[in-house]
Amino acid sequence: MSAVTGESAHFEDCQRNREVGFVSSDPNFSVRPDGTVYAEQEVGNLSEPVQFMVTARGLHDPHIWETTVKLALVRKAIPLPEDQHRETEEEVIKFLRKHQRGSSANGLRRQKRDWVIPPINVPENSRGPFPHMLVRIRSDQDKDVGIRYSITGAGADQPPSGIYNIDPISGNMFVTQPLDREERASFHLRAHAVDMNGNQVENPIDLYIYVIDMNDNRPEFQNQVYNGSVAEGSKPGSSVMQVTATDSDDSTTANGMVRYRILSQSPHSPIPNMFTINSETGDIVTVAAGLDREKVSQYTIIVQATDMEGNLNFGLSNTATALISITDINDNPPELTVRTFSGEVPENKVNVVVTNLTVVDRDQPHSPNWNAVYRIVSGDPSGHFTIRTNPITNEGMVTVVKPVDFEMNRAFMLTVVVSNQAHLASGIQSSLQSTAGVTISVQDVNEPPVFPVNPKMIRFEEGVPAGTTLTVFAAQDPDHFIHQTVRYSKLSDPANWLKINRTNGQITTMALLDRESIYVKNNVYEATFLAFDNGSPQASGTGTLQIYLIDVNDNAPVLIPREAQVCERARPNSRINITASDADADPNIGPFVFELPSFPASVRRNWTISRLSGDYAQLRLRIPYLEASVYEIPIIVSDSGNPPLSNRSVIRVKVCPCDDNGDCSATGAVAAAGLGTGAIISILICIIILLSMVLLFVVWIKRREKERQTKQLLIDPEDDVRDNILKYDEEGGGEEDQDYDLSQLQQPESLDHIINKPTGVRRVDERPVIAESQYPVRPSLPHPGDIGDFINDGLRAADNDPTAPPYDSLLVFDYEGSGSTAGSVSSLNSSSTGDQDYDYLNDWGPRFKKLADLYGGGDDD
Repeated sequence: MSAVTGESAHFEDCQRNREVGFVSSDPNFSVRPDGTVYAEQEVGNLSEPVQFMVTARGLHDPHIWETTVKLALVRKAIPLPEDQHRETEEEVIKFLRKHQRGSSANGLRRQKRDWVIPPINVPENSRGPFPHMLVRIRSDQDKDVGIRYSITGAGADQPPSGIYNIDPISGNMFVTQPLDREERASFHLRAHAVDMNGNQVENPIDLYIYVIDMNDNRPEFQNQVYNGSVAEGSKPGSSVMQVTATDSDDSTTANGMVRYRILSQSPHSPIPNMFTINSETGDIVTVAAGLDREKVSQYTIIVQATDMEGNLNFGLSNTATALISITDINDNPPELTVRTFSGEVPENKVNVVVTNLTVVDRDQPHSPNWNAVYRIVSGDPSGHFTIRTNPITNEGMVTVVKPVDFEMNRAFMLTVVVSNQAHLASGIQSSLQSTAGVTISVQDVNEPPVFPVNPKMIRFEEGVPAGTTLTVFAAQDPDHFIHQTVRYSKLSDPANWLKINRTNGQITTMALLDRESIYVKNNVYEATFLAFDNGSPQASGTGTLQIYLIDVNDNAPVLIPREAQVCERARPNSRINITASDADADPNIGPFVFELPSFPASVRRNWTISRLSGDYAQLRLRIPYLEASVYEIPIIVSDSGNPPLSNRSVIRVKVCPCDDNGDCSATGAVAAAGLGTGAIISILICIIILLSMVLLFVVWIKRREKERQTKQLLIDPEDDVRDNILKYDEEGGGEEDQDYDLSQLQQPESLDHIINKPTGVRRVDERPVIAESQYPVRPSLPHPGDIGDFINDGLRAADNDPTAPPYDSLLVFDYEGSGSTAGSVSSLNSSSTGDQDYDYLNDWGPRFKKLADLYGGGDDD
């Protein structure tokens, strides 16, 4: 159908003014001034309900009002044969009857036609009150049996649960809270009807609930600040950048349709509106010419995004900032600050900055449009100068790269042109100030003398005698305007063969020139000389003299090899290849001549030489057998010089028995090594003599050790009944020395009687207060034969020690304290009387025999 009509949408403002304007958010539907909603195009293929917003505004009232219109495509019910019409009630949804009995006699059943259940539309952000009734669900059988209703699905008994509920008895379905379309746009529920026993009475029906969108979300920019760029001098319509804003509302309605516009531009140069924006895509483009980075390098633009298709009265807005950078192009040629530059440079100096060329460029610093490139277009045909660019200041540094000579050029007049690394933009011409002149003055300095030919090569035969004049190696002073004297000296002469005249540079020899010297490389000997002037400051230069030495035949050839080996029996492969080396050069070397001398005669009798080539020959046995030994064979070698030189060389040949392969066998190893029978016997005799000497030395050592062990002791062997000599501590004199005062063992109360004793008076039983003599120290592990020597040395030291008491006198021990409970030992007397019987000492064994003889025997004494 081309039009949809229904009840009019009536509206009255507060002043009862019926002159109201209506605006639809859906372009497919419009509202007439009387409130009638109609379709702008065919909507017969509409499969789902549609909803849109209608805005009302009085002609003389600035306030606006909004409402939501829901439209669904419905079909009229086909009437029954009985021409009965199905009655429908608004906001009541009935369960579909499976079958309905007819009144015909044949008992046929007819199927009831299905009805399309329209979706339930719920606006978001509703203010309530809640719970808010949506529809009523009922069954036709509720009159016959008790029905209980329920709903299932997401939003009812599944997450998010609790949004919808139903009265199980009345079937009224409610929404319990405000909805948000941006969180969930639709719900799919199923309604159930059961009897009191829980048995299903009706088939479940599907309920579709759609959340109607409201304009409750502002457009949001993806970035708060956008950065873009455009080249200076761009034509109108040049693309700059794009901004994007999104709206969470329904994009199919005006609530989510965003439009863009530019609110402001800063700065307003050259005009306030240099840019425009596409209201739908957000593309920003230029609308006017005149972008100049040197004047304005960046623009700041405030962009606004509004929904409701940009309706400022109804839509919600948001803003973002767009920063537009003006990129540089090379529209400003570099200009030199002055027309003429000047500088000066000493002669013969390189890598010296003569002057700096300053330049001005208004383009982007440190970019190819700003970096300067300098060129010398005239005034320097020899390339003495170059201009390098300072990367920081962009100045041109005029630098000397090739030495200048004051005597040839006293000044230079250069023409310099400056440009950029990047080419100038189209239509931009080079400035006249990009060209300047540079005047460079050359300063005269004292230059060192120069050898005209350096290095200088001369040719001489080797062996020229000392004192021979070779050449004159003179230098020239390049300072033509100053008269100076040049002197010479030797700087390097490895072999010390040459000398130079200090005044005129004449080179003479001091020794024989030898081509075969280690200082000669490839027949050339090099020496360097120094030439210096008498200027201030003094300058000097060096020159190299190369002497090419022509070879003469002054070296005889030398035989190679010097040792060889052959079998004692002549065999075809038992031969020795010989050659020679000559320190001279061609033609004073090979071909060589090899021959055996006539003396001794055994050489030619046993050996022969056959020529192989100009440099090689073969030495082999002439006789079929030669005894194994080492033979020294003289050979005369002559070179091809004029006159030729000869050398008598000796080759040591080892003749040995060989195996089948021609190698020396083990049995002939000794003979092949050059050891005959006599030599072997001599070696054996020497070994026997050496062993005898070692044996005699060992016997002598043993005998001497035995003599030391058997040395006479101090005690008579007849009186020595001990098995070993044992050392005991001395405890005092014998029995014959018992007349002493034991009170000396106690610590005296005072030392005054000792200290104040007159000089020269000394008791023999007290230690004097003077330095003691040094006694010999016995080794920790003495030799048994040294015991007697040790005792004699100690006795001798004691006899000569004035501080030592007599041997049998009282020894002084450490003080052990006073008040002893024991009695005095001075009461101990010998109980030896004539009545004592000492015969029992004879029963104590040989160790007490001496004591038994002294005290026993009674009457024999």
